[in-house]
Amino acid sequence: MMPANRMSAAEKKRYDWVPIMLYLVIVLFGWLNIYAACYDETHAQVFDFSRQHGKQLLWMGVAFLIAVCVLLIHPRVFSNGSYIIYGVVLILLVATLFIGTVTNGGQSWIDFGAFKFQPSEFAKFATALAVAKYISAIDIDLTLPRTRLTLALLVLVPAGLVLLQHDTGSALVFLAFLLPFFREGLSHYILLVGVLAIALFVSALLINKFLLMGILFVICLLYLFVWLSKRTARTYWRTAGFFVLCCLFTLSVDFTFEHVLETHQRNRIYVLLGKVEDPRGVGYNVDQAKIAIGSGGLIGKGFLNGTITKADFVPEQETDFIFCTVGEEWGFVGGVLLIAAYVGLLVYLVTMAERQRSVFARFYGYSVASILFFHFAINVGMVLGLVPVIGIPLPYFSYGGSSLIAFTLLLFIFIRQDADKNALI
Repeated sequence: MMPANRMSAAEKKRYDWVPIMLYLVIVLFGWLNIYAACYDETHAQVFDFSRQHGKQLLWMGVAFLIAVCVLLIHPRVFSNGSYIIYGVVLILLVATLFIGTVTNGGQSWIDFGAFKFQPSEFAKFATALAVAKYISAIDIDLTLPRTRLTLALLVLVPAGLVLLQHDTGSALVFLAFLLPFFREGLSHYILLVGVLAIALFVSALLINKFLLMGILFVICLLYLFVWLSKRTARTYWRTAGFFVLCCLFTLSVDFTFEHVLETHQRNRIYVLLGKVEDPRGVGYNVDQAKIAIGSGGLIGKGFLNGTITKADFVPEQETDFIFCTVGEEWGFVGGVLLIAAYVGLLVYLVTMAERQRSVFARFYGYSVASILFFHFAINVGMVLGLVPVIGIPLPYFSYGGSSLIAFTLLLFIFIRQDADKNALI
C-alpha cells in the first residue's frame, strides 16, 4: 500500500481539462467566424489555403501540436529557461526594428519568405515567464525600490521596443502586469495613481486645463479642511506636492497627445470622446461594426447569411473586428455565449492560479488571466465603441498565426505548471 505522504506520478500530474475544452471551443468557433468573414462562393472549400480560413486551419494544427508538446515537457524547463526565452524574444524585438516589414503603419513583422511572424505577440508570455521567475526568488521583497525598479524594467523594456515599432496597442497590453503585481503585494496606491492619471488625461482633453486645475485646487482644500481629521505640516506639504504634480501632468497632456500618439490614434480618441464626428473616416470601422451587430438581433441572421459581413463593409472583420461577425450571424445570444466562454475561462484561470503552491506558477497564472482579460475587454470594447480602437486581436478567435500560437503557449505553459502544482518550483 502506498504511504500517505507519497503520490504516484499519475496523481501528481493531472491535467485540468476545463481550460483545455474552453480553449478548443473558442478556437473552433473562431475559425467558423473567420470562414464566414472571408466567405466567397468561388473559394468555399474548407481546405483552400489561399484564403484566410484555410491558412488559419494550418495555424490551428501547428498550435494544437505545440500545445501537446508543451504538456509533455517538464514544467521546470519553462521556469529554468525563463530568462533565456525572455532574452531571445528581446533580440527578436530589436531585430524587428531593423529588418521588420511595415504593415498597417507598424513595423512589427519579420518575413521569412512566405512565412512571417510578429515577435511582439510572443513578448507577452516571455515577459510573464521572466517576471514570474524573478518574483519567485526567495529573497524578493516588493517593498524595496530596487525590486520595483527591476520589475519595471523587465516589463517596460519589451513594451518600449514594441512601442518603437509603432504598435501602441500591443505595447499597452503590458499594463496587464499591474494586476499580478497587486496579487503579490504591490501597494494599491499605484493603481489609484494610474486611475487618476487616466481621469486627468481624459478631463484635460474635454475641458479647459485651467478650469481643471481650479477643480483640483478645490478638491485639495476640501481634503485638508473637511475630510482630513489631522492637519500637520507634513500633510500640508504632501497635499501641495500632489496638487503641483497633478497640474504639471495636466499641462503635459497636450504635448503627450500631439507628439506621442499617432494621428489616427488621436482622431480615434476624439471620436470616442465625441469631440469629432467622422463616420466616413476613423469612425467608419466602429460605426459599421455596431450596425452589423445591431442587425443580428436576438439570434442572428444565421451562419454565412451576414449581409454586412458578406459585403465587406467592416474592414479587418476577420481580425480585430471579428466580434461584429459573431453579432450579425449569431446574434445577441451568440455574442453572450462567446463572452460567457471567455469569462468562464478567465475565472477558472484565477481559481487555478490561487491553488498553486509555487510563487512562480501563481504569478504566471495571474499574468495569463490578466493578459487574456486585457485583450478580451479591449477588443470587444473597441468593436462596441466603448474604448478607442487600438488594434489588438481577440485571443484564440481572430485570424492570425502569431497571435494563436503565442496565446496557445501562454495558456498551455500554465496548464502544464498546474499539472504539477504540488511541486514547489
